[in-house]
Amino acid sequence: MYQAAESRYDDMTYNRCGRSGVKLPAVSLGLWHNFGGVDAFETARAIALRAFDLGITHVDLANNYGPPPGSAEENFGKILRHDLAAYRDELIISSKAGYTMWDGPYGDWGSRKYLLSSLDQSLARMGLDYVDIFYSHRPDPETPLEETMSALASAVQQGKALYVGISNYPADLARQACQLLRGLGTPCLIHQPRYSMFDRWVEGGLLDVLDEEGVGCITFSPLAQGLLTDRYLNGIPKDSRVAKPHGFLSENQLDEPTLTKIRQLNQIAQERGQTLAQMALAWILKDPRVTTVLIGASSVSQLEQNLGCLENRHFNEAELSNLTAILAG
Repeated sequence: MYQAAESRYDDMTYNRCGRSGVKLPAVSLGLWHNFGGVDAFETARAIALRAFDLGITHVDLANNYGPPPGSAEENFGKILRHDLAAYRDELIISSKAGYTMWDGPYGDWGSRKYLLSSLDQSLARMGLDYVDIFYSHRPDPETPLEETMSALASAVQQGKALYVGISNYPADLARQACQLLRGLGTPCLIHQPRYSMFDRWVEGGLLDVLDEEGVGCITFSPLAQGLLTDRYLNGIPKDSRVAKPHGFLSENQLDEPTLTKIRQLNQIAQERGQTLAQMALAWILKDPRVTTVLIGASSVSQLEQNLGCLENRHFNEAELSNLTAILAG
């Protein structure tokens, strides 16, 4: 019988999410990978429980996480029922809808039909009455933004979500979405964009918009799907994402210019007394506009190691200058 560690809140940092009343852990656990039906359930369970023991109170899901789609929510639902039910009120659980989930015209994008139907399915898979955050996973160019945002507001009004968020929205649409949601009486809590040392598009205006609108920011793929680690410095491990047939990282992304950058970044990380992954996470968290960074994990040891990023989030001017030069090269 699982019993949470009494020390679970001792070492984690919790940051306020925008101008809301909610605080999120500086590091959150994402179930995009390693929690699907193709993965070992006991490994996933061990990761989730160790994360909670270490103060990670936020678990991020989406309807299509797996593979197969939906299986990550099903597996997390089992963990909730058997281990975490007594701690439900200590958890922030999120889900999303916006990418293809089922056949036909109503299982994708951003219509009211899709979002609210999907949310009902997600709740059933996890065995929940509500999620804490429900996201529009991506903007829909063919559905009025007003309809998508109205569906999010309805999820709160129906008691099926406490807060709402958006993901993958560019700066201009994010501002419009925030303004629409505020008008509907359901302010946008958070935006979830992709952001890493290798993918800095959010610096082109989105982070400023979120700051001005009082919206939190949770970044996904902070390690560029594993590129910003030491895993690929000496070849491709058999258990890596590149080696997986269902992964999102391909071997052609590991070209020589990229490997050169990774080696240079790794050298700076070593000089800081960190792993490359820890430095890459700390680099994102140095920006006060970022509420929390979303990490995945394939093992408990990887989770524990990456959480070491919290031990050194300060960068001196020389380090920042060197990092900027490497990333621009």
